[in-house]
Amino acid sequence: MKIVEQIKQPIYDEMELFEKKFHQSMSSKVALLNRITYYIVNRKGKQMRPMFVFLTAKMVSQGSVNERTYRGASVIELIHTATLVHDDVVDDSNRRRGFFSINALWKNKIAVLVGDYLLSKGLLLSIDNGDFDLLKIISVAVREMSEGELLQIEKARRLDITEAIYYEIIRQKTATLIAACCALGAKSMIEDEVQVENMRKFGELIGMAFQIKDDLFDYTDDAIGKPTGIDIKEQKMTLPLIYALNNCSPSEKKWTINSIKNHNKDKKRVREVIAFVKEKNGLQYAEQKMAAFQQEALVLLQHYPDSVYKDALVLMVNYVIERKK
Repeated sequence: MKIVEQIKQPIYDEMELFEKKFHQSMSSKVALLNRITYYIVNRKGKQMRPMFVFLTAKMVSQGSVNERTYRGASVIELIHTATLVHDDVVDDSNRRRGFFSINALWKNKIAVLVGDYLLSKGLLLSIDNGDFDLLKIISVAVREMSEGELLQIEKARRLDITEAIYYEIIRQKTATLIAACCALGAKSMIEDEVQVENMRKFGELIGMAFQIKDDLFDYTDDAIGKPTGIDIKEQKMTLPLIYALNNCSPSEKKWTINSIKNHNKDKKRVREVIAFVKEKNGLQYAEQKMAAFQQEALVLLQHYPDSVYKDALVLMVNYVIERKK
């Protein structure tokens, strides 16, 4: 059994029902919108975010979920989908999860409007049901994601990101949404703010580990046996690179920054940068940091009684850093 299927096992029924509710939550009187949202629903990814919502809800409540949990999962997924649709426009990207992106099929104008529509549907789903506490959790996440993206753009121009700023960027860009899923799952079932914060922190730590794992993919061999180097081509400062730049001579640093700024389309030069980062132990360092975030996340689960939901979350934490893509 694939590991993702194994994680889904204890919440299989909830995920089935969630898909129906999620689809309904997108419906519109405009045929074009329904055609596009139908396309979105059918190209779903691993659905890790709703899985986090249901697993945390069931772990903290010893096995139950309610309508608020379903609404919360739908809102997260609506807003997450809206940000992906907008991201593809911003990045001028034609593919998403192996399918054509919305902007590739229907052009930027429609993609931006669809993103706005999904965002408003998410907000209204919470407001119409009085889930203001859940809406606050999600709104904070959206604000932070936007700030993280802009902070990355601001810093990328100068290529002088410190490790601390890098963590701040990935905390906002990636970790904050997973943190929101876990906080929201808990909050949908219990009022205990300490536990809700505990689950938020848990999600944040997993999100940090998740992003470092993504950074490492840039240096590890892909399906055709070559490191991709895409982040280097896009001048993104990732943890292995930051570590290498902080632990090399001034002349090596100058050569590397010049390579990334001015020669990032040169395949040979990109390969040389990858070799340099490996030589400076950038990958080992990033792996150590990723493992530290993973361990910190697992500690937060220790206080909960043993259950299939807790086991699935532990599996999820391990999957995040062991996944192959």
